[in-house]
Amino acid sequence: MTIALIIFLLIVLIIAFKSIKIVRQAEVYIIERLGKFHKIADAGLTIIIPFVDHVRSVVSLKEQTMDIPPQGVITEDNVTITIDTVVFYQITDPAKAVYEIQSLKRGIEYLAITTIRDIVGKLSLDSTFSSRDLINNQLRVLLDEATDKWGCKVNRVEIKDINPPADIRDAMEKQMNAERNKRAAILQAEGEKQAAITLAEGQKQAAILQAEADKEARIRRAAGEAEAIREIAVAKAQEVQMVFDSIKKTNPDDKLIQLKSLEALQEIAKGEANKVFIPFEATNTLSSLGAIKEIVKKD
Repeated sequence: MTIALIIFLLIVLIIAFKSIKIVRQAEVYIIERLGKFHKIADAGLTIIIPFVDHVRSVVSLKEQTMDIPPQGVITEDNVTITIDTVVFYQITDPAKAVYEIQSLKRGIEYLAITTIRDIVGKLSLDSTFSSRDLINNQLRVLLDEATDKWGCKVNRVEIKDINPPADIRDAMEKQMNAERNKRAAILQAEGEKQAAITLAEGQKQAAILQAEADKEARIRRAAGEAEAIREIAVAKAQEVQMVFDSIKKTNPDDKLIQLKSLEALQEIAKGEANKVFIPFEATNTLSSLGAIKEIVKKD
C-alpha cells in the first residue's frame, strides 16, 4: 500500500511538472497540441495537458543583436574590401518566426550578406567610406521588408568596420598626407595673402591720412597768408587815409597833392605781396617832376 501511494504521488508530481509552465518576462512559449500549433503562452503561469501539449519553442521578445561574419565585397571600381556588420532585430510575431522559416538567425544573416554585396557593388571605394549612413539605412530598409513575413522587425543595421587591402590602405594614407599638406599650404598662402592685403590697406590709409594732413596744412597756411595780406592792406589803407586827412587839413595845392600821392604809392609798393598799378594821372605827375628836375639841373 505504501509503495502504491508513493508511485501515485510520483506520477502526480510528474504530471504537475509537465502541466505547469512558468514563462519568464519578455518571453513566450509556442505550444503545440498533438503536433499542431495551439497557442502562444505569455509571461506568467501556464498550464498544459501532459503528453498532449508540447512546448515547441521559447521565443525572446527582446531586441537582439546578430554579428554578421566579415564579408569580402567587390566595389564598383573592382576593389575587394571586407565589411563587418551587426544587425539589431526584434521578433514581433513569435508564431511566424517559428513556422515561417527554418532558422530565423541564419535567414537574416544570409539576407544581410547578399544585400551588402548588392549595395556596395554599386558604389566606388571612396563612396563606400563616405556613405556609411546611406548603406546602413538601405540595409535596414531592405532587411526589414524581407523579414516582415517572418514576424521580425529589423530596427537598425550598423557597419562596424570596412577594411580595404593593404596596398589600397597605403595608397589612401599617402593620399591623405598629400591632402593634408595641400590644405596646410593653402592655409599658409591664404594667411600670407591676408597679411599682405592688411599691410597694403594700412599703407593706403596712412597715405590718405598724410595727404589729408598736408591738404589741411596748406589750407591753414593759405588762410594765414590771406589774413596777413588783408591786415597789411587794412594798415596801408589807414596810412593812406591818415595822409589824405593831413593833406586835407593843410589845404594843399595840386603839386603838393601829387607829391604826397607818390610818397603814399612808394610806401604801398614796399610790401612783398603788393602789386601797384599806377594810374595815368600819376604818370603825368612823374613827367612833370622829371621836367622840373631838368630845369633845376640847367640852372
